[in-house]
Amino acid sequence: MDMPAARVREYDADDPSIVPLVTSSPASDVRANSAADPWRKLYLTPAMKFTIACVVAIAWAAFSVWLSLTWLGELAAVTNMVFAVTAITFIAYVPGFMNAFLLTTLSLDRKPPRRVPSTYPGATILVAAYNEADAIRDTLESLAAQDYPGPFQVLVLNDGSTDDTVLRAEKALTELQFPPNASVRIHDFKTNRGKSAVLNEGLAAARYDLILTIDGDSWVKRDGLRKIVERLLSDPIDTQAVAGAVMVRNSRENLLSRAQEWDYFHGIASVKRMQGMYHGTLVAQGAFSLYRRAALEEVGGWPECVGEDIVLSWALLQEGYRIGYADDALAFTNVPTKLRQFALQRKRWSRGLMEAFKAHWPLMFKRRMSTLFVWWNVCFLPLDLVYTLVFIPGLLLACFGYFYIAGPLTVAVLPLAVLWNGIIFRVQSGVYAREGLLVRRNIGGFLFYALAYSLLMQPVCVWGYLSELLGLRKTWDTK
Repeated sequence: MDMPAARVREYDADDPSIVPLVTSSPASDVRANSAADPWRKLYLTPAMKFTIACVVAIAWAAFSVWLSLTWLGELAAVTNMVFAVTAITFIAYVPGFMNAFLLTTLSLDRKPPRRVPSTYPGATILVAAYNEADAIRDTLESLAAQDYPGPFQVLVLNDGSTDDTVLRAEKALTELQFPPNASVRIHDFKTNRGKSAVLNEGLAAARYDLILTIDGDSWVKRDGLRKIVERLLSDPIDTQAVAGAVMVRNSRENLLSRAQEWDYFHGIASVKRMQGMYHGTLVAQGAFSLYRRAALEEVGGWPECVGEDIVLSWALLQEGYRIGYADDALAFTNVPTKLRQFALQRKRWSRGLMEAFKAHWPLMFKRRMSTLFVWWNVCFLPLDLVYTLVFIPGLLLACFGYFYIAGPLTVAVLPLAVLWNGIIFRVQSGVYAREGLLVRRNIGGFLFYALAYSLLMQPVCVWGYLSELLGLRKTWDTK
């Protein structure tokens, strides 16, 4: 199916006999295998893990309250009790609860292994690209190297680029050797309409029922497509999307990109792993995720907004579906290397979160484990506000000997921070080791990430929240 609004170039494999493999339902195979597989019987159920993590997190929060009584009294004496309780709640109590819950969950994580299906269903890969001349060849090269056993289709969706994205993509497709079970098309839209629009056009043109999205500057590991599909087919049958594991590709460029390597490796990956354990990954990110076509069509595809991936994910959760996480399906993406570019990206992410709440606020009242993470996100606005307007000034006051906000009790949480980083590093290093990868020595980036990254990121997030609340003009910003 060609799109009338775009020039379409097709590069099909030589073998015209490639068709979707039709066998018994993969979900049925998974249910049958699950009944005979003793793996799940050896471990706690997600509900039991959730309960244990909640108990530990509440206990830690209660201990934090007891420990902070002196601090609370001293701060209230120089301000007032409302300010003191609010400030300490979002500086210590809420982050402490979150960290304790996360650490307990990761300690209990025993994800069942992926199961290999007898046949692999067809998959369509949507590559949205806008001004990706420098990166599009690498993205296509990684897709040409995929070891996926089933048929797959690649649709390059050029969203009105003003550079040589299309020319370089065409050149790459004449030089690269795609496997015989793959076909590739370039859809060249002359007008820039936004990522959501071209993804929906791609969905309409897709040949297969499994739909993947990959950014035009991402590089997918050779087994990434196979493993994310295997994870979907191995997860519970109500799983309608799976987020892949996105890591940083250009981390060697400067200190900012090196810090983001740790953010993706530690923070983003660990949170997705935690959410996936409880059947509710909140964001199937556009850089590398897999969806079932029927579910996408049911919720109307990608919405027109700056946070299309999170709003779409919440739409799926709103329908009662599950979103999983494939920690070993790896893609590497280019992150911002300039401060302004980084700030605009994180501002956009914050606006996307606000868009998701506006569109799908009833998720806050659904009876499911993942509802906790929706409320978790509710806390981000006051957390970032207090951090920006109270804690950062408190650090400055501490430099002059005034320890009302940042002081000895702030240092008392350092052991938990060390434990937090240690457990996450062990978990993520294990993933890399199983993938035949090594964690690069990046001490400078880690120190910046651990000590100063929040000083940069959280004020930017506040900027994004305020931009959305004030209804300021929305743009993609970073290009």
